[in-house]
Amino acid sequence: MKLIRTDLGVAVQTADQPLLLRHIIGIGRNYADHAAEQGAAVPDRPMYFTKNPMSAALHNDDIVVPRCCQDETTGDDQTDFEAELAVILKHHVRDADPHDALKHVLGYCCANDVSARWWQKKGAGGQFNRGKSFDTFCPLGPALIPAADIPDPQNLTIRCRVNAETMQDANTSQMIFPVATLIAELSRETTLLPGTVILTGTPAGVGMARTPPRFLRNGETVEVEIESIGTLTNRVRFA
Repeated sequence: MKLIRTDLGVAVQTADQPLLLRHIIGIGRNYADHAAEQGAAVPDRPMYFTKNPMSAALHNDDIVVPRCCQDETTGDDQTDFEAELAVILKHHVRDADPHDALKHVLGYCCANDVSARWWQKKGAGGQFNRGKSFDTFCPLGPALIPAADIPDPQNLTIRCRVNAETMQDANTSQMIFPVATLIAELSRETTLLPGTVILTGTPAGVGMARTPPRFLRNGETVEVEIESIGTLTNRVRFA
């Protein structure tokens, strides 16, 4: 299935009509090694935040780093990469049973949860969503692989490369909360709309946690590769 751009944002091209991506949910610290590299405890429950749906971008789009993420007063080098498995739901979901929650999945794709770290940590009162919601800060692709073609989303190699250098290399089996659990937890007493995107967390290796930190630079190329799905490629461009 193809991901396309419409006047209202990114959508999935289906046989009937485009399914608009209307809600993007992020999960923090869903890999124990990523929590450890941050010096943080492994969460007891899924850590939930949202991204503006208009942050969605497509394969081969530029990741445009806005000027407010380049200003010296907010931290010149702060824009980070986060390779993630993205899940897109196909219909309304409420109180999903964790034992068969995967039946609600339309498909899977690669995602990059691009994050402006100063805005994430200091610029919005401690709330994650501001630093993760700038336009183009959620590339998705290269296509949406139907759920039937991914029988086990918990056994996929996931990697991130920046200018061909491997930064993240893990397997989705390392998730603390697997996809089915996330769908069940997020839909508890809560209706999730068709076109809801769930970003399932990133493994260790992000730029912020490196010594010295390794943030994205103007002109670089970021690749997120997930087994059986493909490679999402985006160029970094400073506004």
